[in-house]
Amino acid sequence: MSDAVLPLVGPLVTLRAPGPADLEPLVAILDEPEVSLWWVGYSPQRVRAEFIDAPDVARIIEVEGQTAGAMFVLRGEDPEYPTTVMHLFIGTVFRGRRIGEEALALAIRSEFAEGITRVTLDPNVNNPGAIRSYERLGFQRVGMLRDYQVRPGGALEDALLLDLTRSDFPDGPPLPSRD
Repeated sequence: MSDAVLPLVGPLVTLRAPGPADLEPLVAILDEPEVSLWWVGYSPQRVRAEFIDAPDVARIIEVEGQTAGAMFVLRGEDPEYPTTVMHLFIGTVFRGRRIGEEALALAIRSEFAEGITRVTLDPNVNNPGAIRSYERLGFQRVGMLRDYQVRPGGALEDALLLDLTRSDFPDGPPLPSRD
């Protein structure tokens, strides 16, 4: 997120630009076994390069003043294909509160407001919790990305291609219920 982009604020989640103070919390979250299973090989240097020093594509997911996770918002450059790809992770202590869904809904609403018509996600097929969460938000299964992710040791695993279009939710997906 550049300086021109304001934070996005929901009932529980704030999406904002990364800053130096986010480095240590992000490294700690990415070291959690349930997170590092899917986000492999993140050293402090890699976190700095890909998140802290990349404010145009990285967003911090903040909850109650704490860094809860992060996301990449990778907008395509070709105006003929107005698509954004998103990737996110949440620390384990923040799971079960639909924080990832709220973060995605906020980001998607912003992208749709700026002319994007399609958002895609590509979770590993062996990550059913993430897939359920994305489908609750309205994402549809599009297909399989075979041999998509190189895992530790060199094995290849498939990913599920999911998408959500502006025609599905013209104003963006609803925020998760907090009842």
